[in-house]
Amino acid sequence: MTAPTSDATGIDWTEHTLVRDDGVRLSCRDWGRLGIPRPSPSPIPRPRSRTFLLLHGLAGQAGEWDALARLLRADGHRVLALDQRGHGASERHPADTSRAAYVADVIAVLDAPGLDLGPAPAVLVGQSYGGHAALLTAAAHSARLAGAVLVEAGPGGAEPGLLDEIGGWLRAWPVPFPSREAAAAYFGGGPVGDGWAGGLEERDGGWWPRFDPEVMVASLTELVGRGERAWWDEWAAIDTSLPLLAVVGENGIIASAEYDEMARRRPGLRGVCLPGAGHDLHLERPDVLHRLIAAFVAEMP
Repeated sequence: MTAPTSDATGIDWTEHTLVRDDGVRLSCRDWGRLGIPRPSPSPIPRPRSRTFLLLHGLAGQAGEWDALARLLRADGHRVLALDQRGHGASERHPADTSRAAYVADVIAVLDAPGLDLGPAPAVLVGQSYGGHAALLTAAAHSARLAGAVLVEAGPGGAEPGLLDEIGGWLRAWPVPFPSREAAAAYFGGGPVGDGWAGGLEERDGGWWPRFDPEVMVASLTELVGRGERAWWDEWAAIDTSLPLLAVVGENGIIASAEYDEMARRRPGLRGVCLPGAGHDLHLERPDVLHRLIAAFVAEMP
């Protein structure tokens, strides 16, 4: 099912709904189908057109990528942003919240007949939880990809107690928020607050998250465990010929020791640390992230 959607600039992207074989409904924004011509603000020469699939973080949604998607589309690329299972307009209560299920969803989008993506390999861009999904997809399906960009994501293990900490934070949201503005203020204001508030829906006289906190905790359990799980074997399984870019924030969650180990095990890894940026650097500095990605894809084989 396809439905055009409007924002302040008019019809800007198309929403597609896919249904997996197990009945799970997936929703994604397609920024390339309408073919709206826009001048490119990038000083970097345009590479050939590519397909991008953008993957948000835990408790996020496809709209977080709107600014970056517009910039990539202006460069002539086909851009899709997926509401991952359990999030946004996709299935809110999937029975399977394993990491393998999230990877299978990525492949299902790339293979969806209605999207007409063609045989050319895609570039994955994922932030945090979505970056980890991009990592695992690259490990299992390197041949399907032209490259992967990991934003504030890596294969290192989590600190003990992180699962309880995140679960407690999500359950503590004072929902419903009385207004979107109140929600943005609660999340710290600025572009990050606006980005998180943009993931809410208005119903029953208030603004509510478009996810179930318990589903988020279930989705995170395999990823972080109780601090004992790491994903270095999957990192090593990524084909050495696949271009990889890691973008981290100076104040983000990827410690320098983890990045150094990523680079040691993967000599061809390209990495950038953005001074002053935090974990949600895709919301804070989409223009900078765009320039880094544009340069990355321009140098791809």
